Amino acid sequence: MTPKVKKIISEIQALEPKEFEALKEWFFKLQWEQWDEEIRRDSDVGRLDFFIEEARQEKKKGQLKEL
Repeated sequence: MTPKVKKIISEIQALEPKEFEALKEWFFKLQWEQWDEEIRRDSDVGRLDFFIEEARQEKKKGQLKEL
């Protein structure tokens, strides 16, 4: 673990509960935004196209459920 990370951990441990909750919410939001961006990139280059084909096959079989 780098000194920078150790310092960040120490600072996080010193937070008040409300501050920690705010940081945690921000961190989770950041993770979801990064995940969304990764999905967008994968979709743009066709890495998720197999899902479309799978859904088409399920629809042909009558096994696709309405959401």
